[in-house]
Amino acid sequence: MMKDGKVFRVIQENCWDPEVRIKEMDQSGVTVQVLSTVPVMFSYWAKPQDTLDLAQILNNDLAATVKKYPKRFIGLGTLPLQAPDLAVKEMHRCVKELGFPGVQIGSHVNEWDLNAPELYDIYAAAEKLNCCLFVHPWDMQIDGRMSKYWFPWLIGMPTETTMAICSMIMGGIFEKFPRLKVCFAHGGGAFPYTVGRISHGFNVRPDLCAMDNKVDPRKYLGSFYTDSLVHDRGALRLLTNVVGEDKVILGTDYPFPLGELEPGKLIDSMDDFDHKLKDKLKAGNALEFLGLSRKQFE
Repeated sequence: MMKDGKVFRVIQENCWDPEVRIKEMDQSGVTVQVLSTVPVMFSYWAKPQDTLDLAQILNNDLAATVKKYPKRFIGLGTLPLQAPDLAVKEMHRCVKELGFPGVQIGSHVNEWDLNAPELYDIYAAAEKLNCCLFVHPWDMQIDGRMSKYWFPWLIGMPTETTMAICSMIMGGIFEKFPRLKVCFAHGGGAFPYTVGRISHGFNVRPDLCAMDNKVDPRKYLGSFYTDSLVHDRGALRLLTNVVGEDKVILGTDYPFPLGELEPGKLIDSMDDFDHKLKDKLKAGNALEFLGLSRKQFE
C-alpha cells in the first residue's frame, strides 16, 4: 500500500483473497470472521463523491465475498462520513441491499469528533436500521514526538479510541440515541483503566466536562461494547470487570502484526473464566452486537 508516493504498509494476499483467509481461519480454529476495510481506506479527507465511489467499490466487493461464503464471513460496510447525507444513503444500501448488520467508522471525521452534531443524522439512521457501529482508531498524529518507536500505533491508537468514547459520552450521544449499538476497538483504548480519573474530573470540573451531558461517564459502563484485543491477562480481566462480561467481543486485528496471532488464545488462557464466559467472549457477545444467531452459521 502506498501513501503520498511512499510505502505505507506491505500487505499479503490474506488481505484480499478469501480462500487464503479461510485456509488460515481453519488452521487457527476460527469458524466465522467479521470483515471490514483497512481504516486507512476511510478517505474522509477526500472529496465526498470520490469517497462515496470508493466506499461503494469496497462495500460491493465485501458483499460479494460474504455472498460466496455466507457461513464463514460477515461484512461491515464503510461510509463517506464527511458527507452525512451521502453516508446515510450508503448506510441504507449497506443494510437493505447488501445485508450488512453494521458499518465500521473512524474515531473522528477530520475535525469532527464523534459528538459532532453533523453526525446526528447518521446515528439516527443507525438506530432506525438497527445498524451497529464498530469504531476503529485512525488518522493518529505521526510527526514530532510521535514519529519514533511506532508510537502512532502503540500510543496514538489507544488515545484515539479513548477520545472517541469520551466524545460520545460527554457529548450526550448515548442519551440522544439510547438504542445505538457501538463497539470500540482495542479494548476501548485507555478508557477502562482511566474511567475513574475521567469520572472524577467530570464531577470536580463540571464546568469543563459536563457542558453537553450532565450524566456521570461511569453510568454508561455496560452501554457499549469493546473488543478483547489487549494482549494481557490482567488487562482482559479488568476490561470484563469494567465494561461488563456481556460487552466484550473477540477482536484479532487479523492479519496485522499488532493483532492476536492465535485468535482466542488470550481468552482461553484465562483460568478464572468459566466455559460460559469464554463462549460469550468468543462468540455470544459478537452475535448479540451484530443481531445475528448461531443457527445462521451452522
